[in-house]
Amino acid sequence: MENNQNLPKKNKKPYYYKRKKKSNNTLSNETNKQNDLDLYKVEQVVSSNTKLQNDNQTTANQEPKQNVVKPTNKKKKYKKKNNIIKQQENKSNNEKQTDTLTDKVSLEKQDNIKNEKPQQQKAEQVVNKKSNNKNKKKHLKKIENIQDDSLKIYSLGGLGVVGMNMYVVEQNDELIIIDAGILFADDDDHGVNYIIPDFTHLINNEKKIVGLFITHGHEDHIGGIPFLLQKVKVPAIYASGIAVPLINNKLSEFPNIEYNLQEYNDDSVYEFKNFSIEFFRTNHSIPDSFGLAIKTKYGYVINTGDFKFDFNPIGHMSDYHKMTKYGEEGVVCLLSESTNAKIVEFSASERKIGETLHSLFNQIEGRIIVATFASNVYRVQQIISSSVECGRKVIVFGHSMEKTIEAAIKLKYIDVPKGWILKARELKKIETEHVTILCTGSQGEPLAALSRIASGTHKQIKLLPDDTIIYSSKPIPGNEQFINRNINKLVHAGAHVIKNSPLTDTHTTGHASQNELRMMLAFTKPKYFVPVHGEYAMLKRHVEIAETQGISSENCFVLAPGDVLSIDNTSAKVLKKEIPASDTYLDSSLSDVDSNVLKERRKMADEGLVSVNYFINRKKKLLGDPIVTLNGFATPEKAKVLQEQIKQKCDEVFKQLTLDKDNFSIQSVEKQIQNCMFQYIYQRMDRKPLIVVSIIQVK
Repeated sequence: MENNQNLPKKNKKPYYYKRKKKSNNTLSNETNKQNDLDLYKVEQVVSSNTKLQNDNQTTANQEPKQNVVKPTNKKKKYKKKNNIIKQQENKSNNEKQTDTLTDKVSLEKQDNIKNEKPQQQKAEQVVNKKSNNKNKKKHLKKIENIQDDSLKIYSLGGLGVVGMNMYVVEQNDELIIIDAGILFADDDDHGVNYIIPDFTHLINNEKKIVGLFITHGHEDHIGGIPFLLQKVKVPAIYASGIAVPLINNKLSEFPNIEYNLQEYNDDSVYEFKNFSIEFFRTNHSIPDSFGLAIKTKYGYVINTGDFKFDFNPIGHMSDYHKMTKYGEEGVVCLLSESTNAKIVEFSASERKIGETLHSLFNQIEGRIIVATFASNVYRVQQIISSSVECGRKVIVFGHSMEKTIEAAIKLKYIDVPKGWILKARELKKIETEHVTILCTGSQGEPLAALSRIASGTHKQIKLLPDDTIIYSSKPIPGNEQFINRNINKLVHAGAHVIKNSPLTDTHTTGHASQNELRMMLAFTKPKYFVPVHGEYAMLKRHVEIAETQGISSENCFVLAPGDVLSIDNTSAKVLKKEIPASDTYLDSSLSDVDSNVLKERRKMADEGLVSVNYFINRKKKLLGDPIVTLNGFATPEKAKVLQEQIKQKCDEVFKQLTLDKDNFSIQSVEKQIQNCMFQYIYQRMDRKPLIVVSIIQVK
């Protein structure tokens, strides 16, 4: 019975059937089955031999007991020897039988193994492939969790507009902000003074910010700094030269803001984990304009800032050596300004404008009023120099102009004899032919000094018939209508107006024209190119210029705010609308103006306003006729007739909607009346005014 315990039961399947479900290899299962049967046969033979041996032993032990006559000692010894010999022979026979059976089984196994080896190898290859695929999948999952090591370049402002410059370079856990500018609002943005970028992305990634780097001190590059610092903690602001006092003056108006302002120069290098930042000088209409060279693992990212090439400048020369050096070492991406990408002529030197101004000052007999950019320090210096040579005292009007001149004198960018710049209150004491009024307002800004002079609202300056106004500036795209409006007012008041023209060079640009843009591309030799700082027509023209310099169209990218250019070792691709980037509107109080409020203002300005007020009691019964007010879309005569018609229609609609006085929602009824009146007015007048309906319950 003990030997039968190892036998399989009749109704129970052997264990290899269970394996068959799990294994995908049929041949290996059949081999396992055969091996189990062979093993079973061997165990059977061994157990039968063991039983036979035990029986023999039992018989041998029982034989002496069966004899009645006891044998002698010799016979006993002889019988013992015979039994031992028999037992040994039986044992040897059993072992021989077992060995022969085992040999047979082993030979059969070897044959089976030989036949099975190729098939097993194939099966193992399949299994190995599957296991490798599993390992690959696991490996891929691990790779997906690794941090993206690509270089990301994007803009929060400065693309599609001239102004509001703000660009970001990001890699891994660090990002660099380049400039934080502002854009002046136009007439379409009712009640809005300034436009700044949306800082949501920077708020969400505040821990990544390593610094804000300023290329130069113009408002479209530094004007947004106070609003940025109110919402985002920036470890340090890096600026140079005259930009430093201009930023300090601006931030002094926001005493609650804490900031860390560091000054860099030509030789400064700032090292971070993923970046190394250097600077190179450029020429512009303000001193101390720089480009940024950001060294990354993929090469340099160059941001030119605003620049031109002036080979006879008043200030420093552009650092052509550094630009070419970066090109030799490898520039992976160039971000180059595009303001004058549609201008063919090479920009004139600033010295030439000084000569023109000096000539004009010698010819003009009456009072001179010069309007220019407050930050154009070199121009201001030349206006003061021409005034000194002609014996004219200088009086400055405009808060930004006063602050800039004060900072420039401290830094010795403006050299003026002591006592030559007078206070505004001294204007009345000086004869008109011995005075130059230097003021802001060259772009037609409504609150600037020249705009108030043209409108006759300036408290200290009233236009005289022999006054000459010199516009020493160029219109920023979009400001032409405001400038022309002021010029008409000035001419109507009897003043003479001189603008920049081919005959009178009263202004030269601070921005690179087409040939200068080609020079920058030739110096830096970028792999990828992104035009910045300009309207889309300018950006597109700049790409065409880059293509003539040998950069393929596949490597030129015209981005929109929020698009991300992702660069790695092998390629670059654009991720559309990857980050939030929109405009934020600020009113005169520097508070945010909601975009929905701005839409309502635009609608009221364009289409007018209709206001309908109902008064009901506690029982929701109408008290008198509705009060209808019309604003801004009909003449007084037509407005009275239309007002009565709208009043009757409003009364009818209200009564229809409130038949069940116990069960109606005031908000729902207001909305339905608004929709009905919108359709009614549009059908009668083809206008879409802003309609405001109010139901007021009187207690």
